[in-house]
Amino acid sequence: MGAAKQIKLEMKGISIEFPGVKALNQVDFNTMTGTSQALIGANGAGKSTLMKVLSGAYGHYTGEIYIDNEPVSIRNPKDAKDLGIQIVYQEVDTALVPYLTVGENIMLDYTVNDMSSKQIVSWGHIHKRSKDILDKMNVKVSSRKLVSELTLAEKQMVLIARAISKTCRFLIFDEPTAPLSHSETEELFRIVRALKQENVGVIFISHRLPELFEICDDITVMRDGEFVLKESIRDITQNQVVEYMLGRKLGDQFPKIDIRKGETVFETRNFGDGEKIHDIHIHVKKGEVIGIAGLVGAGKTELCKALFGMVKANTGDVILHGKKLRLRSPNEAVKQGIALVPEERRKEGILVSESVTANITAVNLKKFSILNTFLSFKKEKEAAREIIRNLGIKTPSENTRVQNLSGGNQQKVAIGKWLITDAEVYIFDEPTKGVDVGAKKDIFELIFQLAKRGKCIIYASCELSEMMGITDRMYVLYDGMIAKELQTSKTNEEEILFYSTGGK
Repeated sequence: MGAAKQIKLEMKGISIEFPGVKALNQVDFNTMTGTSQALIGANGAGKSTLMKVLSGAYGHYTGEIYIDNEPVSIRNPKDAKDLGIQIVYQEVDTALVPYLTVGENIMLDYTVNDMSSKQIVSWGHIHKRSKDILDKMNVKVSSRKLVSELTLAEKQMVLIARAISKTCRFLIFDEPTAPLSHSETEELFRIVRALKQENVGVIFISHRLPELFEICDDITVMRDGEFVLKESIRDITQNQVVEYMLGRKLGDQFPKIDIRKGETVFETRNFGDGEKIHDIHIHVKKGEVIGIAGLVGAGKTELCKALFGMVKANTGDVILHGKKLRLRSPNEAVKQGIALVPEERRKEGILVSESVTANITAVNLKKFSILNTFLSFKKEKEAAREIIRNLGIKTPSENTRVQNLSGGNQQKVAIGKWLITDAEVYIFDEPTKGVDVGAKKDIFELIFQLAKRGKCIIYASCELSEMMGITDRMYVLYDGMIAKELQTSKTNEEEILFYSTGGK
């Protein structure tokens, strides 16, 4: 039996506009089944928008799409799915139904579409089929577990399982590895290689260049809503890709600023929530950046949330300037001078349907009120414009809804809102997830400027290169406990990984 015939997908002259924004301008894109292609560009380059056109999320585009040299019309998600085009979105919580089980989420299209004309749903079939898919993916999650009980990484795997539950010709991944651990990423890559063997075309949107160079055959680069180039991975270097993305040379990623450290300002003793984190002892000096390192599931996010009063701590103390704090809610944390930029920005970090101005001023409305009664919209807009200018947020205006910004610019808004509160302690949980190299550099620069002003910075990430580049010291978490405290200048990525995986 011969190899399956390869099918070509072409997008020609694709343009699309949103209020005040021309997101795509005459973009060409092509790929084949049985191959994997990287689609890359800085935040706001238009790559996610292009794939939303292809997957039917945006139907008001101009231009043409061809499959196997035949013109096709894709104006809604059903059109795309009927043509065998599936997408796995980056923001998992907006794509899953939390009060349904894993199996029901995986087989959602089956229950909504295929069962619409029938009166009885075969739950046994749904759970058996979803279990078969999870087993094929080597994912150890019960199909009867509620999605609301899953970790971020498990939710991502459920989305991937849903995408491959139906036969598809082209599968789009939007930042699929962002919430995954190293072993889960390897498992995903195994699935991708198997899909290619089955003649599925895989399109990868990601900012993690080493991964793209490992898994992809070709790479397409976009910039400012336009096509820049398509090249074979074999014929281009990672540095060249970055230069094409940004339209300039990148330079050093991490700013070199010598910051004098002051006395210990913030510390925890015996701190824990009784479930995910235990016996946490950390301290942060004035002007110091400390890292919370660890793999996915180590407890980094739980620690960040507990320090911000989002999760109730039942043991130990949090101390600021020698005074014990009672952090029973985020509101109390903010009043005490603690700020958090959370990992799941769309769910917890921003108000997606509100304007940039509303987001930036939301945590400190008192500052913009007149006689503590009326809001001064003029003051709000001035403050928003200053943050937009200082952080380089790409937005048509301060009135633009945050949902219309790219992922990296949404992250800048999530960070920017805290800059006008003048907090004492800034907690960053995976702040560069889904952010391009140019925006990452902006975020690192911002963090160093905060440290220079004497702020305490807690930086939680599983990106080892970032830990090495931005922190003064770090605490390595394993299984919810501190496995080791390390001086950044005296360690390396291998040692961090050793303690992250339970090494003694």
